[in-house]
Amino acid sequence: MSASTASAQVTYHADVEPIVQEKCQGCHVAGGIAPFPLTTYADAKPYATLIASETASGAMPPWGAVPTSDCTPRFGFLNDPRLTSAQIATIQAWNAAGAPEGDPSDAPPPNTTAPVTSLPGVQLELTPPAPYTLPNGMDDDFRCFVLDPKLTATSYVNGTFTVPGNETIVHHALVFADTTGASTALITDPTTQSYECFGGPGFDNTSLVTAWAPGGNPIEYPSDVGQPIDPGTLLVMQVHYHPHGTTVPPGPDQTSLQLRFTASTPTHIATALLAGNFTNPVAAGSMDTGLLPGPDDPASGPVFDIPPNVKGHTETMQVGIPNGIPQVHLLGIAGHQHYVGTSVDITITRQTASPASECLLSIPQWDFNWQRFYMYDTSIDQLPTAEPGDVIQIKCTYDNTFDNAELAQSLIARGLSQPQDVRLGETTLDEMCLGAFVYVQ
Repeated sequence: MSASTASAQVTYHADVEPIVQEKCQGCHVAGGIAPFPLTTYADAKPYATLIASETASGAMPPWGAVPTSDCTPRFGFLNDPRLTSAQIATIQAWNAAGAPEGDPSDAPPPNTTAPVTSLPGVQLELTPPAPYTLPNGMDDDFRCFVLDPKLTATSYVNGTFTVPGNETIVHHALVFADTTGASTALITDPTTQSYECFGGPGFDNTSLVTAWAPGGNPIEYPSDVGQPIDPGTLLVMQVHYHPHGTTVPPGPDQTSLQLRFTASTPTHIATALLAGNFTNPVAAGSMDTGLLPGPDDPASGPVFDIPPNVKGHTETMQVGIPNGIPQVHLLGIAGHQHYVGTSVDITITRQTASPASECLLSIPQWDFNWQRFYMYDTSIDQLPTAEPGDVIQIKCTYDNTFDNAELAQSLIARGLSQPQDVRLGETTLDEMCLGAFVYVQ
């Protein structure tokens, strides 16, 4: 059968619509976070070429954890939304044939799958005290809401889910633990208990509790796993708002955080760790924790500095696992950069356990707008391990040129016509190189 004959047989209703229902309609629905719906043939037809190119490139559905020839994790990740090669080929053939509709009687039943709106067994739901309204409809907004679970004893989080209040603008959310109450001093809007917070929560000594992006399911640990939250701990929910470029401010949002706890102290204690953003240099070949030498360092030694008009610049953070702790199993992992970042690879080199080295996470096309936490799809006893003597490296790559579209847009919005020297920091034009880990003992 020729390729043209095969393409002519592919129609929207018979072949493409089932894929769109499964993979696209979590976001591409009327009133959803996506810029246009994909619920009918009339919706999809004008975007056929775009759908084909975006799915073929892997840009859609958004999912950063993609193995490469240099970095291929042993295990896949839970809730991976990527299309199969056969699904991508079907969409390509449909577009090549002129995006034919076909017979509406071939269409699958209407998609009646309701969006996931609740964590199974939710025990606590935290919501800001009042709705938040964006200043305008043109600019992205990063807002941190301080939530108090009012825990009177150490509790063990076994499941989380972020429920967007306004699905048209809530782009993603990250939740951090604040054990010292530092976030309360940052609040600028007492009505919503919130403050502006691009890049991170704005205080040190924190850990990532959970993350959510549109289409994401609740994060649920195995029944015998829990992440401890001590009494007095505050939870800071950073929400990225993404309006659709209108002159009218969008409606208010009151996103909430749902939590589920174990009934008693679990068998496996989950611990969250943010590692990176080091300024203390360590020598290449050392097993210490710190910043490794990079390609554009001055003669005086390693420094986190991304020069302007440089593409492919790398910074590498190293975490040496210290003595005195037991072996741990890595349950989930994430990377974090800002707009200058283009990729993140996290690897481990082991002193005694096997494999001697492996890739833990590869994000070859970093997109600040689609950040996720990636949970390994395997049993606890098979999870990647880390123990004293092992070394984890977080390698971040950057493009500090106007070829970087996200960076260029950010520079122009600030009246800048040239890339700037970039250092570590919290603001839009600063950078980071972080790994986030959840491990169990």
